[in-house]
Amino acid sequence: MIVRSKAPLRLSFAGGGTDVPPYPQERGGVVLNATINKYAYGSLRPDPAAALTVKSLDYDIVAKYHREADLAFDGQLDLVKAAARRMLPEDRRHGLSLFIHSDAPPGSGLGASSAMVVALIGLFKHWQRQPLTDYDIAKLAYEIERVDLGIKGGLQDQYAATFGGFNFIEFLGETVIVNPLRIDPVYLNELEYNLLLCYTGQTRLSAHILDRQIAGYVQKQEQVVRALDALKDITIEMKNKLLQGRLDDFGDLLHQGWLNKQQLDSQISNSHIAEMYAAARRHGALGGKISGAGGGGYLLLYCQFDRKHIVAEQLEALGGQAVEFGFELRGLQTWQVNG
Repeated sequence: MIVRSKAPLRLSFAGGGTDVPPYPQERGGVVLNATINKYAYGSLRPDPAAALTVKSLDYDIVAKYHREADLAFDGQLDLVKAAARRMLPEDRRHGLSLFIHSDAPPGSGLGASSAMVVALIGLFKHWQRQPLTDYDIAKLAYEIERVDLGIKGGLQDQYAATFGGFNFIEFLGETVIVNPLRIDPVYLNELEYNLLLCYTGQTRLSAHILDRQIAGYVQKQEQVVRALDALKDITIEMKNKLLQGRLDDFGDLLHQGWLNKQQLDSQISNSHIAEMYAAARRHGALGGKISGAGGGGYLLLYCQFDRKHIVAEQLEALGGQAVEFGFELRGLQTWQVNG
């Protein structure tokens, strides 16, 4: 018997930063995001060996954990260890073989780490037949990453990977509300047709960027607070434009969001990203943003349909790599096969 799972990665259109505590607890945050057909995958198979065996295709690692002490966090496969410690009773943490991999590299800004935690929770939930709701899964994934492991970040990624689709997510104090958006399929097709996703050639470590953003907000630096408030307003307006099918306005708001996002920290952009973004704007992109907290990863751009190929050519000349994608309207999926 083999249990499998997959959780989709996400594109964040607007609001990223307003989901990073303590801003949502004090002022309320919102994000607009959508999942895409790139995934974090997991497979679980009972193994007669005594160990918990983990094979990570992304890191080219095979690790065996024989004792509870082996599950200490040491920087190697800590997401797996933390999920196992949370989800599995001590007497069930052995005699399992896990195989994991992802369609995007760590540090890509597409929520890959959170999607992997959600995929792992899905495996253990299915195997143990645990009655967890989607809200339970997303909250547990958040706690594993942000509390147990102390990884800096916001709240949106775990909910996106769990629920899937287009969501307007509200963070109100300690409450999270996921609002699925019913978008006309014509608008979805047009949005997908006009969006360009380009790998910048650089991954990024967002922890220091987020540390400075959080410090700026806690210290009530006017520039940071004003930018976060503006991002919240832009997110609400962008959601409305998307539902109305006013996609050029959606593209313009992407640009406004990017300008405000850069006010949170000087390292959200860099000379390479700035050069790529300026070239895209010159050749037909109405707006765009860097994925995740910034500093690298993927550049997402909304283009005029007859200029998208030109924008892609310009970015590839600067070292970028255009990536094909489609929207995924489903969230976490698990299934079982014989094997």
